[in-house]
Amino acid sequence: MTYIIKTNNLTKIYQGKEVVSNVTMNIKKGEIYGFLGPNGAGKTTFMRMLMSLVKPSNGEIIICGEQVTPTSFELLKRIGCIIEYPVFYDKLTAKENLDLHCEYTGYYNKKEIDFVLDLVKLKDTEGKAVKDFSLGMKQRLGVARAIITKPEILILDEPINGLDPIGIKEFRNLFQKLSKDYGMTLLISSHILGEIEQIADTIGVIKDGKLIKEVLMEDIREENTAFIELKTNDVKKVAFEISHTLGISNFKILDEATIRIYDMKASEGEILKTLVVKDILVEAITRKNHSLEDYFLRIINGGGMNA
Repeated sequence: MTYIIKTNNLTKIYQGKEVVSNVTMNIKKGEIYGFLGPNGAGKTTFMRMLMSLVKPSNGEIIICGEQVTPTSFELLKRIGCIIEYPVFYDKLTAKENLDLHCEYTGYYNKKEIDFVLDLVKLKDTEGKAVKDFSLGMKQRLGVARAIITKPEILILDEPINGLDPIGIKEFRNLFQKLSKDYGMTLLISSHILGEIEQIADTIGVIKDGKLIKEVLMEDIREENTAFIELKTNDVKKVAFEISHTLGISNFKILDEATIRIYDMKASEGEILKTLVVKDILVEAITRKNHSLEDYFLRIINGGGMNA
């Protein structure tokens, strides 16, 4: 198996505190790796170390088979990135910003500028200064700048911040295209778990600077079974009936109006019929699957799903 990014016990200490602690991560060539964690967990610091923007306190980084050092300038040319908020020459247009970027990176295929602006839906901004761009437009330009040199690796820190739902969907399609059609490897951090769930091949979860889980999305989907969620005005009565009448023991009361049933021996229809006969109001009953958000919260909180 080919790992294009590897870290071994990567650590960063600020003022005596480990903000990234002994992180060993493995990212396969061509995959989309979703990097998840609460605010302040160490995601951005980790990404900055990958790009040599921050010097590690301990550990090593290996990219494309080479160990990253303070002088790995040629290696870093193979990586595109957005880390934190992208900064541009505000008085210049999107095209002029990309033209300058190509100049100082030594990338001379200027025909790519129109192509990437079209990819990120900024082709019609000719003559408009970046200072007049919305936050979402600046995020689009940041992605255009990151991919214009056709890097092998993209490191994207919260790339869909500021985008509307249409923009988020467009970026989802773009990231999948870059991975599948161009063979790029993407490391993406995001707090929008529903989007990561749709595009990621692998998930890494970081908490308090420690990588506490690295798992294939395929395995998460297999592990998280279906359940029935029921809305009612009397959860205690529902709990009694499904337990004593239907023999269901694996369920959980979420709040005063919601109950989840994990034992799938009875269908929604059977459950509904039983409760209606007992004159219990059922406001809604739906079959669902655990989401990445459920999985993430379970991992972060350090426990399993209680029945």
